[in-house]
Amino acid sequence: MPRSPEGHPDLAALRDTIAEVDRGILELLRRRMELAARVGEVKAATGAPVVARNVEDRVYTRARQHAEACGVSPEVMEAIFQAIIRGSVERQHRIGMAARARRGGRVLVVGGAGGMGSWFRRFLAEGGHRVDTVDPAWRTVPDLPGRFTSLRAAGDLDVYDHVIVSVPLPATPAVLSALAGRRVRATVVEIASIKSHLTGALADAEAAGVEVVDLHPMFGPSKSLYEALTFVVAARDGAGGAAEVLEPLLRHPTTELVTIPFERHDRLMGWLLGLAHLSGMLFGTALARSGLDPRELAACASTTFSRQAATAQSVLSEDPGLYLDIQRLNPHRGEVYAAVRDALGDLLSLVEAGDREGFAATLAAARRSLEGPG
Repeated sequence: MPRSPEGHPDLAALRDTIAEVDRGILELLRRRMELAARVGEVKAATGAPVVARNVEDRVYTRARQHAEACGVSPEVMEAIFQAIIRGSVERQHRIGMAARARRGGRVLVVGGAGGMGSWFRRFLAEGGHRVDTVDPAWRTVPDLPGRFTSLRAAGDLDVYDHVIVSVPLPATPAVLSALAGRRVRATVVEIASIKSHLTGALADAEAAGVEVVDLHPMFGPSKSLYEALTFVVAARDGAGGAAEVLEPLLRHPTTELVTIPFERHDRLMGWLLGLAHLSGMLFGTALARSGLDPRELAACASTTFSRQAATAQSVLSEDPGLYLDIQRLNPHRGEVYAAVRDALGDLLSLVEAGDREGFAATLAAARRSLEGPG
């Protein structure tokens, strides 16, 4: 019987050597993060941005050039240094917290106990802002300073620079109308995933002289603060420079603001959210009809299936009420659903006819629709 490799003396010795090398790598990483902290101190003192893309690109180029000498692919080597760079950016950003706190303002998060409300609490606090919250959920927990169960309980709202509205989609209009009724002086930032049903409340706010900025974080509450954070700003006519108003609030090394017209927002989200969510839900609900054992599917899964399943699982594990509202409240959903039905019908016809040329042309057109810039 062949000897198990686990009992081979050379393997144990090699593992001991690897552990020693790992300790050396960890010490070098500690030293690198110390240097990153010193860089962060200089940047905080001079007001320089934390992220320097040209510097990062040079690091990645060096990493890829040394990949062959290390016996790994350039992609693996770049991924290693991407993690190191991400750690350095985080360290530098944290170093500047005291300086940012001196520049920070006061923010009230309405819906602060919810998923995105909690995310904004962390994000804004790390950005140096003083954050209070309003949420009915606080009724079941002990009182703490800065934690209120209602807008009424929060008292004077004029002490705040910004009010973030992070409540369920159907409840957002009522909260905006309540803030308009209070004639708050703070800039109100609503983060609803669908905007069309807010038009009446937004008109109330405008009539009351309350500034409302329409923001949409393109990620969920599990998003790391140190991954790319894309925010869409839905700019309304007469709303002023929304992105400029938001910049001090959302300043962060990984933040990107993308401005689009307000009236275009929901149609875009019909495809970016509605179709993406629908695809995941269709994948899972169709699979549930197969009667196949999930364990057998997982054991035999292809790469494509595993990727699709992971995406579907991320959709299916979210709040079904939220996902229903995103579908239900979007006035453009009919356009998306019709395209899905037509696309499925066309593909079925091509498959049943064995039309190779038409099938290839359809897939080529589909690929072009997914090609990004560059």
